Amino acid sequence: MRKHAGKALLALIVVLLITGACFAEELYPGENTLAEAARKEKGLNSYDTGPTWANWQALFDGFEKRYGIQITWNDLGSGATVVRLDKERNNPQGDTAYYFMPSGDAARERGVTEPFKPVNFDLIPAELKDPDGNWFCIHKATVVFVINKNLVKETPKGWQDLLSPKYSKSVVYLDPRTAGIGYAIVIATTYAHGGDLDHLDKGIDYLAALQKSGNVRMIEKTTEFDKFVKGEIPIWITYDMNAYRARYIAGLGDAIDIVIPGEGTITAPYAISLVKGGPNPNAGKLWLNYILSSEGQGLFAKGFVRPILPGFEMPADVADKFLPASDYARAKDVDWVKAQKVQKEAAALWGSKVLGEN
Repeated sequence: MRKHAGKALLALIVVLLITGACFAEELYPGENTLAEAARKEKGLNSYDTGPTWANWQALFDGFEKRYGIQITWNDLGSGATVVRLDKERNNPQGDTAYYFMPSGDAARERGVTEPFKPVNFDLIPAELKDPDGNWFCIHKATVVFVINKNLVKETPKGWQDLLSPKYSKSVVYLDPRTAGIGYAIVIATTYAHGGDLDHLDKGIDYLAALQKSGNVRMIEKTTEFDKFVKGEIPIWITYDMNAYRARYIAGLGDAIDIVIPGEGTITAPYAISLVKGGPNPNAGKLWLNYILSSEGQGLFAKGFVRPILPGFEMPADVADKFLPASDYARAKDVDWVKAQKVQKEAAALWGSKVLGEN
């Protein structure tokens, strides 16, 4: 009898481990109740959270370990994510959608987001969230250059340097029509050349000159992290979080240089939303709460991604590896809600001037 009782107890323990036991110490009030409801659904579909971007893999691992819920993801790019949500509005497939902040507001305008205020919502600065919770920022990043010193003999120090013939077929960046970082680069080059959100032609004219110089190797559609790590990209215009990840996590070390352009750059926030009518709404809410919990924000920090919560302390072993604060002083914040209003016009102008499209 004791033998059978022991087996039954062991089986119960295994079931609890698989389905997820209640936590004696919740990350936030109500976590256990929400997790129980989420486990009755069919997993979680997280749009545009490629695992090599923003340390998402660490958050996937942490979420799945804590709750036993499998995450399915894709890597579309911010603009493409909004387009897909719009196409799927009558049969939503995603539960959450992540994007460059202006795209979050664009998704709200199209009516494809669901208002939800996750844990720590009140701590997010007002300008970095929709007041109803249709989107809210979760981290931020700064536009930088990352240089593979095995392919480039002399490290460029600023935007003007990239126009030099010595960097022929060397520069790679993402398409501003489909990816948030691409649009962030348009804005960064604009401010570096004396423009602003009312004069984005300043940055687009520069990118047109860069294209005409023959120094652009490729304009990519989605994240090119793996290509850079493999040594296929000499100069990558990207975010600092990708640069530090390449140096310290992918192991490239001193083989790369990280540069905040001398003429200036910008810092860009990224947002996320609950998808309206998503197939797994409780799992979606659980995921968003996890991202903004102390554990989720800490996992961003460990991957060199700056958390959005004010005063969140970066781990010492991470903070010590960032470029000096004096370099970051060259990075501007901009009005991202206004940036969303002019994004479509900027994308069309970029296509016309840089690629010669009608």
